[in-house]
Amino acid sequence: MNTACRNRQLLAELRLSQYNFEPDSVRAALNAVFSANAKIQLAFPFENPDGPDAFYNEAYKPLHTAVPDLERRDTIVIAGMPDNGSEWVGCVGYYTGTFTRPWLDIPATGHQVAMRYHEFYRIEDNQVVEFQGLWDIPEVMLQANAWPMAPSLGREWQVPGPATQDGIKGAAQEATVTTASCQLVLSMLSGLGEFSTGGTEAMRLEDYWHPSFSWYGPSGIGTARGIKGFRNWHQIPFLNAMPDRSAGAGNLFSEGEYVGYTAWPGMEMTLSGDGFLGIAPVNRKITMRSLDFWRCENGLIRENWVLVDLLDVYQQIGVDVFARLREFNKARCYPVV
Repeated sequence: MNTACRNRQLLAELRLSQYNFEPDSVRAALNAVFSANAKIQLAFPFENPDGPDAFYNEAYKPLHTAVPDLERRDTIVIAGMPDNGSEWVGCVGYYTGTFTRPWLDIPATGHQVAMRYHEFYRIEDNQVVEFQGLWDIPEVMLQANAWPMAPSLGREWQVPGPATQDGIKGAAQEATVTTASCQLVLSMLSGLGEFSTGGTEAMRLEDYWHPSFSWYGPSGIGTARGIKGFRNWHQIPFLNAMPDRSAGAGNLFSEGEYVGYTAWPGMEMTLSGDGFLGIAPVNRKITMRSLDFWRCENGLIRENWVLVDLLDVYQQIGVDVFARLREFNKARCYPVV
């Protein structure tokens, strides 16, 4: 069994325990797979639980209380090794179930809810030693009709899994395909860096992206289709607001047609212009957590799943999104049973 297959297999029991969610099984699986000293980094407001027990108690237990029939559904599971030699497994999917009690002051609905996640696990000596995960908490706010932020420019919906329905890898992938996918994404990212000297045209998006590609952004930004949609609903507002954005050191790896990228944080920039998320230009340096997955097809990128910790962005500029959420929704009765 090669390294990628072995590392995916390591997480199989944890993933299964969260699919058939029983508290004792999930807690046991976390402790079996995670090192006691694992570095755990989760979306705002959870941040840095201290070890697998704290991860369960601070994140999963409250979510399970709110969604008692909680279920994990993966749509992408890939493994690989970045150039630095580290070993990673990346997962895309959504947690779902019946939203019966408030969670993070988001009012319950009594209906099924779905929250997308991007989760990366770094593995050493057959244990998870680092976790980086973003949960699309704003997606839950939307489904509860409790939205406290500016309207999204893109399309808000339950983001689909891969069009090819082959995102969960089980066998070793063809090395040449894996290498080509990684190189395509690296070239595309390098092209994005040309903005500072040549503007949007210098990025040469058409060289790397399929004409009908889908860019699945986080709730608060939404989905965009094709180069025109991507530029209109995300890229141009983003660059106008933060033209000095720069990428941090991260981990990029591929398996077959899929590529994953994780960093914590992934970018640094100054919020100096208007137009992004309805935020005024505060002229403040911020960092941005962004966890990404791409699917390549015939030498072009066809789909891109992106999660950004927008709640952390607001926190850095002094906006308490949860306080505003409570003000909007304080007249609503809950729980819903």
